[in-house]
Amino acid sequence: MFVKGIMIPKHKCYTIEQDQSLATALEKLDAHKVDALPVLDDKQYVGIVTKYGIYESYFTSNLSKDEFLQNTTVSEVATHQEKFLEGNEIFEKTLLDLKDFPLLAVVDENRKFLGVVTRFDVLDQFQSAFGTHRSGIRIAFTSVETEGRIARLAEIAHHFHEHIISLVTFDETDKLVRRIVMKVEKNDNFDKFIKKLEQSGFRILDIHED
Repeated sequence: MFVKGIMIPKHKCYTIEQDQSLATALEKLDAHKVDALPVLDDKQYVGIVTKYGIYESYFTSNLSKDEFLQNTTVSEVATHQEKFLEGNEIFEKTLLDLKDFPLLAVVDENRKFLGVVTRFDVLDQFQSAFGTHRSGIRIAFTSVETEGRIARLAEIAHHFHEHIISLVTFDETDKLVRRIVMKVEKNDNFDKFIKKLEQSGFRILDIHED
């Protein structure tokens, strides 16, 4: 999945113009219960203003609270002017960028603001990849790293009419053993399915129903 697939489009975003005061920015942040706002110059992306950035700038200023909030514009404390996305990135690569920041803007080749990708949405996609939002049985197991093992796994699941909710593999290295986490819907064939996996060389590590 690409970033543009989880982007919140501009018309659904809360934004603020660069010449607005920090007092106005805080009012918007509190009113919409968000931690950050994209800063725009009409349609052009300027940066991001956050509550943390506002508080940090205030404590390093020599102004009173009211003077600072009323006389400082958002463009003066905006960050991430050159840190943005263009929509064609693979979404999982944004996780490190968003680990300590609430959102990133998405812009076109002319820096026109298109929307945002939030940390919440990226984490939600990872939860979806693990099938967190659906009940079922999660199976963790290992398999020798040989050609056709995933195909064999799919073949066994199909034979026992298992409905696979999610399938995630780990250890994409030169290791000889690969770890696999699969979540399936609960059915009457489950015990037979597990037995067949073990007979086929898959080593079961853990089974958890949620």
